[in-house]
Amino acid sequence: MLTALRKQIFISLLAYIGQTTVGVSLAWSAPVLPKLQDLELTPLPDVITEAQASWVASLVYIGVILGPYIGSFISNSKGRRPALLVGGILTALGFIIMAFAHHLAVIFAARIVMGLGSGLLHLMNLVYLGEIASTNIRGILLTLTACFTPFGTFLIYAAAPFMSFQGSCWLGFAISVAYIFGTFFMPESPLFLVLNDQEDIAKDSLISLGRVDEINNVLAAGKDITTTSNIQDWLEIFTIKSNRRAISITLPLGVLQQMSGVITVVFFATTIFEIAGSSIQPHIATIIIGLTQFLASTITPWFIERVGRRSLLIFSTLFVSLSLAVLGVYFLLDRLDHASLPNIGWLPLLSLITCFLAFDLGFGIIPGTLCGEMFRANVRSTGTALSGTVSSSVGFIIVTTFGYMLPVIGADSCFFIYAFISALACVFSIFFVPETRGKSLIEIQDMLSK
Repeated sequence: MLTALRKQIFISLLAYIGQTTVGVSLAWSAPVLPKLQDLELTPLPDVITEAQASWVASLVYIGVILGPYIGSFISNSKGRRPALLVGGILTALGFIIMAFAHHLAVIFAARIVMGLGSGLLHLMNLVYLGEIASTNIRGILLTLTACFTPFGTFLIYAAAPFMSFQGSCWLGFAISVAYIFGTFFMPESPLFLVLNDQEDIAKDSLISLGRVDEINNVLAAGKDITTTSNIQDWLEIFTIKSNRRAISITLPLGVLQQMSGVITVVFFATTIFEIAGSSIQPHIATIIIGLTQFLASTITPWFIERVGRRSLLIFSTLFVSLSLAVLGVYFLLDRLDHASLPNIGWLPLLSLITCFLAFDLGFGIIPGTLCGEMFRANVRSTGTALSGTVSSSVGFIIVTTFGYMLPVIGADSCFFIYAFISALACVFSIFFVPETRGKSLIEIQDMLSK
């Protein structure tokens, strides 16, 4: 049994390498954009504008939106493992295209390809680990996935400032290749084998994973899934009351999460510190932010079952709003050239540390957790994909418009708007988000059906 447990942990660690590439891909723009705006460091003929910088950051969302659907098609037709392999290849391809880029259009294309891989991997790692892991450790292994995206963010934040533009690309490529190599040691999902009438191979796989007691459950689950109609799944999101309530909760939360601007800070962290004129060097501040995200994500699993989803979400959105408001005040004082500014050069960093601690303790993870709990089993992936598509589309707009908003309304107004939206998320959580802690999936469905 111990050997089988080690095998599950080993497989999970390989999947976490893929999740690390997601963090590297998404956050790559923050420490690298300043290089594209420096004539001595950029590989382009000219430096890019703030508006162009927004497109470099945001175009990854185009891929993130489409990636899960590509992954879903491949995983259902060819297998979970081939889908994971394709995700790794796409991220590696995006980084290698970027490494040889000498035109802005090529960088744009590379960011979309990186997004395709990231969106695919983010979905498929969760699906794959959920089908590989034993019931008693599934929650832990899935929750740990959320720790490795910020770990990738921290990694690129810490390394890229001390690398050339091409060096940051080769770092992402190296991690992607390590993941591609790792997929050859990852077995196919037992559930996929059952779905494709390979029950004997599925049983052998479950035995090797130490899941002998779960063989009958996996076989039964496979039979249930084969009778499900995809069209019916989409219809049931809107025709069944519990699913309607689930989408009415998870979709607004996902949209508000993107509109809060916290993701924008991830993509533009170094640029924001440069604009702020903080007393702390921008790249050092960015590294501290990345470390804060990673540490916060590692302690969230311990709070989410003890405090409760709703309470943690209310606390998180409240402090995200307050932190962003304080950052807005700093930028307002900066615009007014207030005399006190030299004495509070540390304030932007403190505000963003507080913001990310609060965000990763709730607002950053709970909307996704609720997707996994609130939808009925047969529409869980469909409902999650719908919420994710809409919220990612909004995120694309928010990140893209940031570069246009800065010169027009100023950084102070931008962060005041983000603070207000985070406050709306807090109000929404108070009045519309029910508590699911301690409830079984059946109890949650009963609650949502009333």
